[in-house]
Amino acid sequence: MPSRTLTELFHIVAGLAATVAIVAVAAWAYPLARHEIRVVGWMAAAIVVAMGVRPLRRAWAVDHQERGGE
Repeated sequence: MPSRTLTELFHIVAGLAATVAIVAVAAWAYPLARHEIRVVGWMAAAIVVAMGVRPLRRAWAVDHQERGGE
């Protein structure tokens, strides 16, 4: 996998890791709302992935084109 694609995948994974960390700390800090915080965390994770799809596809297309369209 070429570099642009790996870079975009890294950004998605980093966003998901940040989301998990924030949700974990928030759920620990306010246990009465643990369920609601986790629901919002799942939605935020889905948004992070959804926002990363277009740049990932664009990066893959550029990398694919640079390889000669194999």
